[in-house]
Amino acid sequence: MLNKMIDIIITSYGEPKATARAIDSFLKQDIKEKFKITIIDPFPKIEDFLKNKYGKKINFFLDPGEGKSYALNLFLEKIYSQNKNDIIIFSDGDVYVSDNSVKEIINKFRDYEIGCVTGKPVVLNPRNEFFGYASHVVFDGIDRVRSNFSEKNEFFECSGYLFAMRNGVLQGFPLEVSEDAIISYLFWKKGYRIKYVPKAEVYVLNPQNWKDFMLQKIRNIKGHENLNKIAPDMPRTKSFWNEVKGSFFALAYPRNLREIFFTPLLFATRLYIYLKAFYGIKFKKQEYSDGWRIKETESTKPLD
Repeated sequence: MLNKMIDIIITSYGEPKATARAIDSFLKQDIKEKFKITIIDPFPKIEDFLKNKYGKKINFFLDPGEGKSYALNLFLEKIYSQNKNDIIIFSDGDVYVSDNSVKEIINKFRDYEIGCVTGKPVVLNPRNEFFGYASHVVFDGIDRVRSNFSEKNEFFECSGYLFAMRNGVLQGFPLEVSEDAIISYLFWKKGYRIKYVPKAEVYVLNPQNWKDFMLQKIRNIKGHENLNKIAPDMPRTKSFWNEVKGSFFALAYPRNLREIFFTPLLFATRLYIYLKAFYGIKFKKQEYSDGWRIKETESTKPLD
C-alpha cells in the first residue's frame, strides 16, 4: 500500500447530528489503507455522544477553546510523522463528503511531488433564492479557477471544507490566517504542487439570511487579507480584484429572469461586504480572529 496511515480530522462545534453525518460519510467509504477519524470539538458532550454511538471507531480531541487553528496546531503536533506517505485529510462537522472522496484524494498522492489535494465544494442551497444563487455563482467560479490552475500546475488555495496534505512536512502553521490558504502556501514554498480533484465532492449548506451571510463572508475576507502580512509574496486566488476579473463569468451565469435580477444584487452585495471588511480592517483595526465560530451562523447548521 502507498500510505502507512490516513488521519481524517473533522473539526466540529457542538453539532452531534451533523457531525455524525460527516463521520458516516467517511466510514461508509471503501478505504484500503489504515485510517483513523478524529473529531476536534470544544464540547465534552460531543465526546460522550461519539463514545455512545461509535465506541472505539472514532477518536476525540478536546479543542481548548482558543480557536480552530490553535486546536489544529496542537493536534498536528501530536500526530506528526516522519513518513511522508502518511496523509492528513481535513473536513468540517457541518458538511459531508461523497462516497469516493478519500479514494480520489489518496490516488493523487501517488505522485510524490504533490503536497496538497483539495476536493470540490458543492452547494446544497437551491438556486431559486438569492443567497443560494449567490453561493452557486461563487462556488462554480472557484471550481473553474481551481480546475484551470491545477491543470497548469500553478498555485491556488485549497478548500477548507475538504483538503489533504502529506504528513511529515509541516508541524504547524500561523494562527492569524485561514488554515486552508496558509497550508497551501507553505507546501508551495517547499516545492510541492497542489492538485484539485472535482470528483471528491463535499456538500455544503451556505448561509440562508443576510446576517449569517455577512458574518461568514467578512470573516473569510479578513482571514485572506491577513495573508498580506503573514505571506506577502503568496499568489492570491481569492481577492477583491480577482472577483472583479470574474465578473464576466457571473454575468453569463443566469439561467432565467429571476437569476438575471439576482446578478446585479450579487455584485452590490459583494462590493458592500468588501467595503465593510476593508473599513473594519483599516479604520477600526478589526483583524481576523481565530475564534472558532465566536458568532455562530445558525442558518448553516444542516441538522442540529
